[in-house]
Amino acid sequence: MAKITIIPQKINPITHLPNNTIKKIRVAAYARVSTKQEDQANSYEAQIKYYTELINSRPDYIFVGMYADKGITGTSRKHRVEFNRMIDDALNGKIDKIILKSVTRFARNTLDTVGLARQLKEKGVEIFFEENNISNFDPNGELNLTINASIAQEESRNISQNVKWGKHKRYKEGITSLAYSRFLGYEKHPSDPKIGFTINEEQAKVVRLIYKEYMKGKSTSAIAKLLEEKNIKTPTGKEKWSIVTIESILSNEKYKGDARIVKTYVKDFLSHKPVTNNGEVESFYVENHHEPIINPDEWEIVQAEKRRRKEIGSSYSSSNLFSSKLICSDCNSFYGQKVWHSTSKYKKHVYQCNSKFSKNHKKCETPTLSEDEIKEKFLKAYNEFMLNREKIIEDAKLIKETLCNIIPIENEIQELKDKDDEIIVLAENLVSRNATEVMSQDEFRKKYKIYDDKHQEINKKIEELEIEISNRKAKVKYMDSFINDLISRPLVLEEFDEDVWCYLIDKAIVNKDSSIKFTFRNDKEIIAK
Repeated sequence: MAKITIIPQKINPITHLPNNTIKKIRVAAYARVSTKQEDQANSYEAQIKYYTELINSRPDYIFVGMYADKGITGTSRKHRVEFNRMIDDALNGKIDKIILKSVTRFARNTLDTVGLARQLKEKGVEIFFEENNISNFDPNGELNLTINASIAQEESRNISQNVKWGKHKRYKEGITSLAYSRFLGYEKHPSDPKIGFTINEEQAKVVRLIYKEYMKGKSTSAIAKLLEEKNIKTPTGKEKWSIVTIESILSNEKYKGDARIVKTYVKDFLSHKPVTNNGEVESFYVENHHEPIINPDEWEIVQAEKRRRKEIGSSYSSSNLFSSKLICSDCNSFYGQKVWHSTSKYKKHVYQCNSKFSKNHKKCETPTLSEDEIKEKFLKAYNEFMLNREKIIEDAKLIKETLCNIIPIENEIQELKDKDDEIIVLAENLVSRNATEVMSQDEFRKKYKIYDDKHQEINKKIEELEIEISNRKAKVKYMDSFINDLISRPLVLEEFDEDVWCYLIDKAIVNKDSSIKFTFRNDKEIIAK
């Protein structure tokens, strides 16, 4: 009888490593659902549970973590915070492998999908799509990924068109809505859906308080603290206010009575005519859509103040009305309020450079000022400024006209979009050829990379131009509010007015000789001694 010798299996069929060796790799998973509806929410939770258990069950895996975006579309990376964090972590060497349910969970843009997969592969990071059984490490992985991504992109396009049709039908009927449980200040209209929503007066008081305190110089964190001290609840009924919530309230155009629908750039933002594509509305902006909580001019001034603080950066001081705008000419530090003789009858509040006596800082030669001195110099500057009110208004109108001419920018955007469409067609044709003809894979990858790089370059330029249009629109509205505000102000101011200070002064630079150079919102500078 023949002797049979059983040779033990030396290679693990799962890990493809010797049985006596377990090389652990760092594995993460990504989950995404595109809406916040209940059935999608269940899918979201199920994905997280499934992948957490799957990765932890493998002895050769080290679970790095779960990255998940909820209520986010896959057509763009822009708002997918967790996805972008995962990609950054992978490219920075923190992840060896990423597992996803399908290509559609990764991205629905073919060029973005393949481009990211290639970047990760070059860094030694594997992506595995379970339903498609595709890995970017496979010899034909990129080809299979490209085909599946193209299918996903087409599906996304069809879904998008159906959703747009439904929304546009409602918008044409004048119907809009809000997430009322999360939106402070408005509530659903009790009887007329075309009106959409009405003001909740109790909540509106909180919104107005936030805007008022912001224009007084307070930071968003200081406003959050103030609301908590007053025991005012957040839009969702929580006691703790977040900076993000305050910033959102300060930015939303609905508080000034307008409605931005399908939030992309607007073709003619002055007349608010919609961008159209073969007669179909893509985006439009409706003024005076509903009753405002915040005066439109005040809203625009707040947006300008936000931009001012962003330019100042981390050095911005928000302790009170004056320290938010007074700046030392010696070192560009803000002035802050100080107390002299705090324990005696000679107690006095003064303002001086915050860095005047700080360590490793030269001693500033700018003076200490009293509140009365600041107010007196402001009144001098204001009254001199208003002597030329008519000329200032005319200059502001000329600036507005210059900003209004966006046709060249718009034409450039359209040309770039046309070029991008051509590149996408060329890339899709290349994929089809590679799937049906004998073709060198090196040649395929080389050509595909050329298309991918050009696609990224064009989209970056389009984004820059759209930001330029958005900035111009903001500046036009800002000049409108400035002109209206100027008309309403008195020609001569005899006593300090807090509102005038907040709304007309951009910054006030204190000089060594105690004079102050006031910069008004139209960049006009006046020195008061």
